[in-house]
Amino acid sequence: MSAAQLVEALRSRKYSLGLAESCTGGLLSSVLTAIPGVSDLYKGAIVSYSNSVKEEILGVNPATLKKFGAVSAECAAEMAKGARRVLKVDCAIAITGIAGPNGGSMDKPVGTVFLAIQGPDFEYSKKEIFAGSRTEIQSKSVDCSIEYLLNQILNAHS
Repeated sequence: MSAAQLVEALRSRKYSLGLAESCTGGLLSSVLTAIPGVSDLYKGAIVSYSNSVKEEILGVNPATLKKFGAVSAECAAEMAKGARRVLKVDCAIAITGIAGPNGGSMDKPVGTVFLAIQGPDFEYSKKEIFAGSRTEIQSKSVDCSIEYLLNQILNAHS
């Protein structure tokens, strides 16, 4: 599944899209903006690498960060909700994780990524553990997030 397929599915349903990226640092935004004509539906991204941006811009609850951490399904879901609100979009993707090579723990090893998608009638969060280098983990995170949102849109309206 490709970013172009996602764009076409969003366009056919007249959905707008916004992002909240942490460990991918804007990579998903870069992938999307490489598609000609995407500006009719893609509104922007918030690269919330720090917890302060997650809290102050996206509205992630400090209690969520304290209890579950920035790398959690709960944080990813709140990031996606915040992206929808701040960017005023129909659909949002949020990505938060540990791309490495350092920063992992026993509970959350390097490669742990939480993806959240939200739309007009769906919310979905998923944990993945990817292997590979930092760039490979980031790339796999982007690919998976595209696949999850595309599958949700196609399955919800088939």
